[in-house]
Amino acid sequence: KVEKPKTEASKLTGVQVKPELNKRSITGVMIENSEDARPQAGLKEAGVVYEAIAEGGITRFLALFQEGQPTNIGPVRSVRPYYLDWVQGFDAPIAHAGGSTDALAKLRAEGVKDLDQFANGDFYDRVTSRAAPHNLYTNSSKLDALKTSKGFESSSFTSFLRKKEQPSKTPIAKTINISISSAAFNVQYSYDAKSNSYLRSEGGAPHMDDISKTQLSPKVVITLAMNQGRQGVYTTYNSIGSGPCYIFQDGIVTEGTWVKANAKDQTIFKDSRGENIRLNPGQTWISAVSSNSAVTYTP
Repeated sequence: KVEKPKTEASKLTGVQVKPELNKRSITGVMIENSEDARPQAGLKEAGVVYEAIAEGGITRFLALFQEGQPTNIGPVRSVRPYYLDWVQGFDAPIAHAGGSTDALAKLRAEGVKDLDQFANGDFYDRVTSRAAPHNLYTNSSKLDALKTSKGFESSSFTSFLRKKEQPSKTPIAKTINISISSAAFNVQYSYDAKSNSYLRSEGGAPHMDDISKTQLSPKVVITLAMNQGRQGVYTTYNSIGSGPCYIFQDGIVTEGTWVKANAKDQTIFKDSRGENIRLNPGQTWISAVSSNSAVTYTP
């Protein structure tokens, strides 16, 4: 009799999980990053986080969850079109509080699995400890119930390609600086050799998780360079197509190309030889930048 495996690689993160956790659909949540929104709840347990500017230089996160099931997630804010391109690569429903006109039109036109707070208010809470609009929260069990009610119970997508961790004996990228917008939103990562992860700071301070009171520390940091523009008050990104990328893991950096053929396709990463770049298991943090020159690193 063949023993069933006790664990298998998570489709979202590549870490070993119980097989039943791998059956969970992916859930995307729009999380605010204005200074009033910090520290956020739930980011520590996200498998993949996308970071980009929403408007006025203020960044916002699309956090994707599978095995991570935070008891508190937020503050939840509104969606923009490019986050919808990224979330569809994971065939994931998206939790958000409304969105820009273009985003809401795209959401309907492309049939994105929608968990909008405006239509599903019972599955979200306003907390009294923060001022509106920085006070909208939800949690994994509420989002699970909402997804079940809508039949969004599986996600069919192409996982990121993974490899074994191989920390470099001679790290060449121990400090990473990412100029996303202004000082309050610019990001720094410090490589921690002991955990082979990257301690994240933003606005010159450690970026903390409100639940665990610990610093966020992704295993893989990726920057995607893409054309960035403005439409009225909103920032725009060419999130479909291809462009340069940096992939930081194991204390080193790989320069490559990101490719995303259309909204429903997963982003793939190619090295200079056209080979697929494989990622370490664990949290992957992906930041959109206007060009590679917004990213610097030192040994």
